[in-house]
Amino acid sequence: MSVRENIASNIQTVLAAITSPLVKKVTRQPFLLDELSEQQYPAVIVQTSEENRDDSELGSGAKTRHGTIDFVVLGFVKGAETNIDTLRNQLITAIETALESDITRSGNALDTEVVQVETDEGSLFPVGGIRMTIRCMYEYQ
Repeated sequence: MSVRENIASNIQTVLAAITSPLVKKVTRQPFLLDELSEQQYPAVIVQTSEENRDDSELGSGAKTRHGTIDFVVLGFVKGAETNIDTLRNQLITAIETALESDITRSGNALDTEVVQVETDEGSLFPVGGIRMTIRCMYEYQ
């Protein structure tokens, strides 16, 4: 597999291991919210997004190629009016914490950081949605 695929798979695996809140569905394939049962929330989609690449040349003339790749993590929770924002915030925190446990993505990345977090601001109620942009920097051949 390519380094970028290894990073994407690692993110999926790490997010599937979240136990608080217990993430019930983690996939890299889009799905329709209407097709999820109550028991499948929280649900998360991991998608590869943009990538930038550049070469760095050291004094000896050796080139190192760096890639910066963004992954979009879409998360969905379901709750009542009194707790939907709390559920979104809990999922955001759990994802951040899980990703911070190994910023190298099992040795495939140089760094991992959350660069943006957005919510649906109630537009999907009774479902709450989040969108997180995760940026990974890595070296490639």
